Amino acid sequence: MGGIQARMEAALARLLPPAGVVPERLHAAMRYATLEGGKRVRPLLAFAASEVAQAEPARVEIAAAAVEMIHAYSLAHDDLPCMDDDVLRRGKPTLHVEYDEATALLAGDALQALAFELLGAHRLADDPAVQLEMVQLLASACGSRGMAGGQAIDLAATGKALNPAELEFMHIHKTGALIRAAVRIGAGCGRPLAPPARERLDHYAKCVGLAFQVVDDLLDADASTATLGKTAGKDAAQGKATYVSVLGAARARAFAEELREEARKALVAHPDLAARSNRLAALADFIVLRKF
Repeated sequence: MGGIQARMEAALARLLPPAGVVPERLHAAMRYATLEGGKRVRPLLAFAASEVAQAEPARVEIAAAAVEMIHAYSLAHDDLPCMDDDVLRRGKPTLHVEYDEATALLAGDALQALAFELLGAHRLADDPAVQLEMVQLLASACGSRGMAGGQAIDLAATGKALNPAELEFMHIHKTGALIRAAVRIGAGCGRPLAPPARERLDHYAKCVGLAFQVVDDLLDADASTATLGKTAGKDAAQGKATYVSVLGAARARAFAEELREEARKALVAHPDLAARSNRLAALADFIVLRKF
């Protein structure tokens, strides 16, 4: 994982606008929001899925950078006072604290635009129709039926009791949509997969995307701010429904394990995936067993 994380850091540093180019403050804020932090889970998943499709790493690098820029933009906006109102992200002040609210808003907007610029400016698939589908996948993951919709549901649900089905619906959109897009876009950079293999791969992505949120909720309840690099216990303090508050910690841990097992089963359910899915399986383990 370390090699891909280092590769992505270098790629993002290269693809983001230099801080010395006008408008300097905006470009510096974009780099601050994106570089030097984070686990790069979405790029790792994109690269792992690309191995199943035998994609060229240079293509995947661009696609993964686009996904990570969307993720960075979403964090910058989520941390704003009008959203989750947080002051710490990845062990450093959140973007609006380091700069200001207007710059954080604009930096997020610019990162989202740059992500789509990258998808359009580089040849990432042999078939133009496949590349157009990659653009559509990322757009859908960002919109009202993806991250934005999930965040809207989350804000509306603050202080309310949700049942497990409602909580899952929210997080399939808020967290899971971009993770699923990362997997599908990474695979899209390579040779075409048969429809059954694509369905199994998407099911894997759905499982690990939901597992990521379950573990996030467990860590928010159990880990320290220093370990997480963000404010611990914030969800409980704000009255947000989490897998810990809805299921209890023990049941939430068991659910994460169930999702990990289901994700692994999806990979061996089709021969096109089973032969080249070791990295995907390892990432399912990492997502569920991580401590930060």
